[in-house]
Amino acid sequence: MSLIKDLVEKVKAKNPAEVEFHQAVEEVMESLEPTVERHPEFVKANIYERIVEPDRSILFRVPWVDDKGNVHVQKGFRVEYNMAIGPYKGGLRFHPSVNLGIIKFLGFEQVFKNSLTTLPMGGGKGGSDFDPKGKSDNEVMRFCQAFMRELFRHIGPNTDVPAGDIGVGGREIGYLFGYYKKIRNEHTGVLTGKGLEYGGSLIRPEATGYGAVYFAAEMLNVKGESLEGKTALVSGSGNVAQFTCEKLIDLGAKPMTLSDSSGYIYDEAGIDREKLDFAMDLKNVRRGRIKEYAEKYSGAVYTPVDPSLDYNPLWNHKADTAFPSATQNEINEKDARNLVNNGVKVVSEGANMPTTPEGINVFLDKKILYGPGKAANAGGVAVSGLEMSQNSLRLSWSREEVDQKLQGIMKAIHKAAYETSKAYGDAGNYPLGANIAGFVKVAKAMLAGGVV
Repeated sequence: MSLIKDLVEKVKAKNPAEVEFHQAVEEVMESLEPTVERHPEFVKANIYERIVEPDRSILFRVPWVDDKGNVHVQKGFRVEYNMAIGPYKGGLRFHPSVNLGIIKFLGFEQVFKNSLTTLPMGGGKGGSDFDPKGKSDNEVMRFCQAFMRELFRHIGPNTDVPAGDIGVGGREIGYLFGYYKKIRNEHTGVLTGKGLEYGGSLIRPEATGYGAVYFAAEMLNVKGESLEGKTALVSGSGNVAQFTCEKLIDLGAKPMTLSDSSGYIYDEAGIDREKLDFAMDLKNVRRGRIKEYAEKYSGAVYTPVDPSLDYNPLWNHKADTAFPSATQNEINEKDARNLVNNGVKVVSEGANMPTTPEGINVFLDKKILYGPGKAANAGGVAVSGLEMSQNSLRLSWSREEVDQKLQGIMKAIHKAAYETSKAYGDAGNYPLGANIAGFVKVAKAMLAGGVV
């Protein structure tokens, strides 16, 4: 058995039932097989085994009180994965599905994603099985304060800098940061995704979606094409999906879908700026369901979720491009084949690990321009890194400056992934290039630091 295969089996045995973590480790480590021969120094220092093990996993209980005076207890997590190239950096996810395996998968991916951004950031992730959906502002505030009462002792601007993720938007970041300031008596850049009034960065809410579109544009540019006039399927309806649509419209493309946990809408005429404004108000302000879009615009068709299906009908429409921007494993092998059969030539992942290994194999086999999440959606953490820089410098850059830096970072990520894939004999295999480029930088930093 090879070193890599042996390591993957060892990870599965040592971390039972953490299926998402197993999937992430297997996907990354298998693509690193070519580095074993080229970097015997990594083998000698056992970098491969060291990099799959987080520095520490922090688990804690979060008791909070609802509006009726009832006491609830949630699980809290923070996995500080690797700080070889900078302080731990990664979001907080509040969702009922959150467990240790999911947080470890996200933290592991974050290490390589952050490495690719060119910024000095390590990788981490955290969250809770708390569900903000249906909770009052006061309930969310009380939960966030209870969560921060434990988290504060583990984070700091030069140690670990959390941000938002699914279920953690501007409201939650505000409550978390407000309580951190209260109990630490300091105003530092310990969280990113903050409001502009208290240290946030312009473009941060837009960054992940914008970045996924910029990455798609770079992949097309290699082929001498652009996004102008192309149709797009977009999943999700949160920040990532919303701003993916916005940037697609900016670049002359036509997004046609949005979704939430209840179903999806398909608007063949395209989601224009007016329709997108309605969808953003619906999800961000009124916290409504996406089916209301179809009630507002008669040309749109709403399809509710059907658990009996073994595929997602959202990915079964004719289009040129696809931007999965909802959650992990939302594109399986059948979905991937449907996308290919419907003419999709570009897939750029706004979500983390939204495509199963079988789906990825379909894209690679059919030579689809496929941007994996750790490269394509790195724009969010890149601008989080820029927010950290602005906080350290006690200044604020303009929207144009941040957007320009974001575009530059996405170009650099694309170049690193493409050039590395080319150097390893498979030009255009972006998962291979992104994984190796991200890994080698972290591995060299770990090597320089000795056995720690």
